Amino acid sequence: MAQWGLVRFMGSISVFVLLFPGGCKAGIQSVGKIYPGLQGSQMTWINLNGLFLTSNNSDFAFGFTTTEDVTQFLLTIVHLGSSKVIWSANRGSPVSNSDNFIFGEDGKVSLQKGEDVVWAADTGGKRVSAIEMQDSGNLVLLGNDTSVLWQSFSHPTNTLISNQDFVDGMKLVSDPNSNNLTHILEIKSGDMILSAGFQTPQPYWSVQKERRITINQGGGKVAVASLRGNSWRFYDGNKVLLSQFIFSDSVDANATWIAVLGNDGFISFYNLDESGGASQTKIPSDPCSRPEPCDAHFVCSGNNVCQCPSGLSTRSNCRTGIVSTCDGSHDSTELVSAGDGLTYFSLGFLPPSSKTNMEGCKSACQSNCSCLAFFFQNSSGNCFLFSDIGSFQNSKAGPSFVAYIKVLSDGGSGSNAGGGGSSKKSFPIVVIIVVATLITICGLLYLAFRYHRRKKKMPESPHETSEEDNFLETLSGMPIRFSYRDLQTATNNFSVKLGQGGFGSVYQGALPDGTRLAVKKLEGIGQGKKEFRAEVSIIGSIHHHHLVRLKGFCAEGTHRLLAYEFMANGSLDKWIFKRNKEEFLLDWEARFNIAVGTAKGLAYLHEDCDVKIIHCDIKPENVLLDDQFLAKVSDFGLAKLMNREQSHVFTTLRGTRGYLAPEWITNYAISEKSDVYSYGMLLLEIIGGRKNFDPTESSEKSHFPSYAFKMMEEGKLREILDSKLRFDKDDERVSTSIKVALWCIQEDMHLRPSMTKVVQMLEGLSPVPLPPTSSPLGPRLYSGFFKSLSGEGTSSGPSDSNSDAYLSAVQLSGPR
Repeated sequence: MAQWGLVRFMGSISVFVLLFPGGCKAGIQSVGKIYPGLQGSQMTWINLNGLFLTSNNSDFAFGFTTTEDVTQFLLTIVHLGSSKVIWSANRGSPVSNSDNFIFGEDGKVSLQKGEDVVWAADTGGKRVSAIEMQDSGNLVLLGNDTSVLWQSFSHPTNTLISNQDFVDGMKLVSDPNSNNLTHILEIKSGDMILSAGFQTPQPYWSVQKERRITINQGGGKVAVASLRGNSWRFYDGNKVLLSQFIFSDSVDANATWIAVLGNDGFISFYNLDESGGASQTKIPSDPCSRPEPCDAHFVCSGNNVCQCPSGLSTRSNCRTGIVSTCDGSHDSTELVSAGDGLTYFSLGFLPPSSKTNMEGCKSACQSNCSCLAFFFQNSSGNCFLFSDIGSFQNSKAGPSFVAYIKVLSDGGSGSNAGGGGSSKKSFPIVVIIVVATLITICGLLYLAFRYHRRKKKMPESPHETSEEDNFLETLSGMPIRFSYRDLQTATNNFSVKLGQGGFGSVYQGALPDGTRLAVKKLEGIGQGKKEFRAEVSIIGSIHHHHLVRLKGFCAEGTHRLLAYEFMANGSLDKWIFKRNKEEFLLDWEARFNIAVGTAKGLAYLHEDCDVKIIHCDIKPENVLLDDQFLAKVSDFGLAKLMNREQSHVFTTLRGTRGYLAPEWITNYAISEKSDVYSYGMLLLEIIGGRKNFDPTESSEKSHFPSYAFKMMEEGKLREILDSKLRFDKDDERVSTSIKVALWCIQEDMHLRPSMTKVVQMLEGLSPVPLPPTSSPLGPRLYSGFFKSLSGEGTSSGPSDSNSDAYLSAVQLSGPR
């Protein structure tokens, strides 16, 4: 028979403890606070439903609650009256009933799953002296001086509660839905924005675009949001009320409400004082304006009525047939019209990918393997490309777009043969197999014939074998292989020279079908045909909106040539380094788009390719512009064509020294962060409209990065921007771009952001903190390296000199 006993626990008030037969003691429920030396699992407090700490007003409790799987548990804060969970420590990593919450004597607070820590409170290394469950629902970790070291209100999960301040830097993230999509609420750029958590977030609601908002004081930027009474109130940085969203007719100003971001994409409101009674008002108001009220590509209308668009109606289950992007299937894709009168939930919140015509938008999507659909508006020329796609909407009275969906050219039908073994169904299959076999045999015979003819005409290296050549001839996914004569004809015997680079000269050309080319004759790369073609097969398989497309190559005898798509507006350097005032000036909008496009191209090379490609030569000359001034990175991957010794020739060429990261010369391993440094130097030049080292400027301004850091410290960001540019003073992209550039050129490579992070910061999807001051005189570099340089910068490698003389980073990024 059970017995009751009275105990006191760590200074908390007295409570009764249930003693089970055999002497087992059930867990103790503390009120207000708990102190170091506590450890237990859900089983420890099973008699208390896993809850071991309550607030003084008994409204809230902290402890273990079960998930949909009754054998799994979360460490949560619960409102006892309504059983609503308002915060969770280990969402996404549930534990078993025997895993422990630990508040150790060392003052550390954590939750373990076996031997692994699945959650720990970050208190900056300070010891926690007590954990308090406050009457507001806030869980607070206190230091020795009762200061707040950590609080749950500053780390919300998917729920906000009355009087909890939601500020810039916080995020509300929903549980994932059945398609593993989450939804994100955050404050950024002076607005509170709700987005679909695709790889590139897609906004679908914001305070500034919400028509149900009551304006109190217009024009301010939202910095704080808080539930008060029956409204969601929005304040500026000085806590001045700007506007409010009234979600209930309740007149009780002291009611406790919560806002919950659900996995359906809605923000719903619940009154905890009425046992979780829900308000009828939701965000957003239109259920079809969410990311996935229907499956991807389906059209949502009315009250969540889902229909397959006309362009996919003939396909099985309304599917495109594309399973994953950029996996080779893009070579057999086509664009089909989704139908008329459609729109997409994110179009009113995102800037267009480009301004072009219908054919330009089609071409941009088709040439970008990650593009799954595009929307084009004839009236504005706005082209929107999407690499992730949710549900479509009927446009109703709003703006209408032309929508196209990328599908597999074979119809995406796959194998749909039914059972029964009908001879009528199998006969066409047999015929197809026989015909395909015959075509394959004929193709192989033709390739063998071509190979033997070419071998007679062309002297081959003794190190190259016929097996290797045959293999490379038939590689799938290889770009077009041209003969030397083909490209000689296409360029009119290399008569029109477009430019000169570290790898050779570039010539204008055109194929018989009119396709314009830029043909680069590579010089001195010292690579055999096998290695060259292997590299080309990698580069040729990479297709991205912001990378120059490799059309073909030539590896014939000693000739090594690359044929790229032609870029009508040439390289960026001639547009930002003006020689006279009469020349055309790129405006700020164009420059910013070029900066973002370049960053996206590099991010793709670093993170989205099958093999990571480090560019190694980011500079204005290698950023090319098409006829719409769309930026595309060129020469990517060419550094991989060079052996170690020749790589040093490349990295010390006079034309690229101004963009070198310090680690190139300090024996540190080269990584993608070296590209980030070079991009930062390039971004500074785009912003300033000048070279990073200009001896004609005053001594203070001659080294532009040093001057930029100084102006940032003094708050004079306008001094960094090109003086000839006109821009909106409220355009935050100016200060954002400057800060991003200064983060990128930090001498400590570990401080530099990834290129994906750079894109997010430039697009306003991630906050940009003030960068630390990086002294350009920072880590000193041995000057012996540069003593080996000739006047043209053609040293083959670092010197072995043990000189004690040093070289500053100013000299490293100095004259090119």
